[in-house]
Amino acid sequence: MEQGIPRWLRLDRQSTVPPFEQIKQAILDAANSGEAAVGTRLPPVRGLATHLGVAANTVARVYRELEQADVVATRGRAGTVIAAGGDTARRRVADAADGFAAVVRSTGVPEAEAVAMVRAALRRA
Repeated sequence: MEQGIPRWLRLDRQSTVPPFEQIKQAILDAANSGEAAVGTRLPPVRGLATHLGVAANTVARVYRELEQADVVATRGRAGTVIAAGGDTARRRVADAADGFAAVVRSTGVPEAEAVAMVRAALRRA
């Protein structure tokens, strides 16, 4: 861990994936794999932003979106910590998928078209 920044939390400058998405995915991957266990403290927004060479708003937005998804929790002066591991995140996605499938069945939208809609939504997000 360099300057309080975990090794798994870095950017690939050669990637076409925007830094925001890289940071978000790194945190999700670490939470899902258990590399960042529940309770693991994430670096402060400004510290991580400086270390990665991105705007503080970028890191703040990542933390905010992950907090809305219940993956991290912000505890005021105690910082932002991993709140859920892979099982919780995957369970939420599975529950959402069940609801989506029910809507698709009830409306008669063909499965292939519904899956294409999900792919398009994921690319927009």
